[in-house]
Amino acid sequence: MEAVHIIQGTAVPLDRSDVDTDQIIPSDWLKRVERTGFEKGLFSEWKDDPEFILNDEAYSAASILIAGPNFGTGSSREHAVWAIQQAGFQAVISPRFGPIFKNNSTKNGLVPVEVDPEIGNRLLVEVQQQPLLEFVIDVQRRLVEVPEIDLEVKFPLDRSVQHRLLNGLDDISITLANEASISTFEETRMTWLPSQK
Repeated sequence: MEAVHIIQGTAVPLDRSDVDTDQIIPSDWLKRVERTGFEKGLFSEWKDDPEFILNDEAYSAASILIAGPNFGTGSSREHAVWAIQQAGFQAVISPRFGPIFKNNSTKNGLVPVEVDPEIGNRLLVEVQQQPLLEFVIDVQRRLVEVPEIDLEVKFPLDRSVQHRLLNGLDDISITLANEASISTFEETRMTWLPSQK
């Protein structure tokens, strides 16, 4: 996982609430063996509608997804996070996230930015009116800035999650940080205990 410090770019307004993981990446995409190519399945059932916001060329370079409340509810599937990232998004802004989706996001380097509903609504409206509005998401300062509209707002981020994002640590990296202790334990464990050998 790559370290995330600053995310700077434009946003796409997905003005829908209660978007679940099956809508983010429909279940037919879960049969894939590879961990790549999921961007084609992102909101694939909605993309059939030419009016769907992600089909609008004005937002084609966006790296931030702004959604309504309760984004990422439903079943636990990392594929939803992979699809969002592989489509070029580095962060999702919403008033509320499904807890499993939020956890999967932070473990894969996608930044979930939780804001008050009023701020979320304001951002949706502003981006609909100004598709090239520039955002800065600062993970170190836990801050979203949109200078053009004079907006600066803090967002909650657990310190351990912040550390994970700033240092690009996935679960394996965190485990390997304790490799010396694990080796010492393995060398000194009782011989009658089960072994990996």
